[in-house]
Amino acid sequence: MRLITLITGTCLLPVVNAQVNRNCPTAIGGQQCTDQMNTITTAVPFLMIGPDARSGGMGDGGVAISPDANALHWNPSKIAFAENEGELIFNYSPWLRNLVPDMNLTYAAGFKKLSNGRSALGGSLRYFNLGNITFTDVNGQVIRDFRPTEFAVDFTFAQQFSEFFSGGITIRYINSNLTGGISVQGANSKAGQSIASDVSFFFRDPEMQLGKKDASFAFGVNISNIGAKMSYTETSKSDFIPINLRMGPCLTLDLDKYNSLSFNVDINKLLVPTPPVYRIDSAGAVMFDDQGNPIIASGRDPNRGVAAGMIGSFTDAPGNVTYDDNGNVVVEPGSIGREEFREINFGGGLEYWYAKQFAFRTGYFWEHYTKGNRQYFTLGMGVRYSIFQIDLSYLIANTQRSPLANTLRFTLGFKWDGKKKKKAVE
Repeated sequence: MRLITLITGTCLLPVVNAQVNRNCPTAIGGQQCTDQMNTITTAVPFLMIGPDARSGGMGDGGVAISPDANALHWNPSKIAFAENEGELIFNYSPWLRNLVPDMNLTYAAGFKKLSNGRSALGGSLRYFNLGNITFTDVNGQVIRDFRPTEFAVDFTFAQQFSEFFSGGITIRYINSNLTGGISVQGANSKAGQSIASDVSFFFRDPEMQLGKKDASFAFGVNISNIGAKMSYTETSKSDFIPINLRMGPCLTLDLDKYNSLSFNVDINKLLVPTPPVYRIDSAGAVMFDDQGNPIIASGRDPNRGVAAGMIGSFTDAPGNVTYDDNGNVVVEPGSIGREEFREINFGGGLEYWYAKQFAFRTGYFWEHYTKGNRQYFTLGMGVRYSIFQIDLSYLIANTQRSPLANTLRFTLGFKWDGKKKKKAVE
């Protein structure tokens, strides 16, 4: 059980001061600060959690690996190239168990190839249980117990455009109920809701030669969660949902008749505004203009439309900000471009298959420490027998006291193929 004081609920109330708390972990004595913290936050971050054990064992990379039902999260366009006619997959992960004993993520997905063999329909349900929470007021008095939950329901259509290329589109409904309608500082809270979409593409060349080995190459792109902002009260400003650009390659080598090895890399960037740096006075307080808006020292106003936020996300980093002796803003040369690059994170690894029945996986995920500091190794394994598949992954954190340490993910899948029935009828 956890105690949460309503006045600190940053999911409900806009907090300007939190955006200027930019620590400098590398500053020593009077040295100039070169690495200021400036993480990007959004509503419903559970949409970005890798739900399955297969990609979870490969450094949370899956945009271009061979298709399965979990492609509905990583790159929906891949299901148009699925070898089997249909598949159902169920995933479960106890989440952040180092911090919370009763938080978990469940993800179920499935697809069905259409009769033309070039199109596929898919759907998924993502359910995030945040565990039992006790709400208290500013005096520590218990208000009520509540179990916050979030979920998303998807519908996907994917189409092959050629022997090598496919595209996909997903429509998503998102619901985030974090408070159960509790009043916060006189404002009634509500469940946040949004409609979003994914646009994805997949290229593959299955008949390559690398030296004397047969090989295949694939490349995937997925822009996910393109949708309306979300609000939890009638009075607070709306927050961006995690619109994300994911892309990357995968190379598979057939070592011999029984052994194959795949290498994959995913490159990610959130397409939402970076928090700006606001001007502060000599006492360290945020300065406001005549209209009551905080004055931006560097960066751009984050209160933008969805399209403007996506396009501007490539050029709106504020960089490292200091003040000269006259109180004028000084932006460190080169720090804006450096911060933009640090907003890109990488994940990937390798997958080894023996006789297409036993798999071993490993990988690594990296995010710059000024943007969240998620850095970890992953291990995984999988077994396929007849129509069944079972996968398991384990996360090994590379940073001290990481809440992600020791994360486990489990997958159970069922595949079917109508080709045998068709042959029997013929």
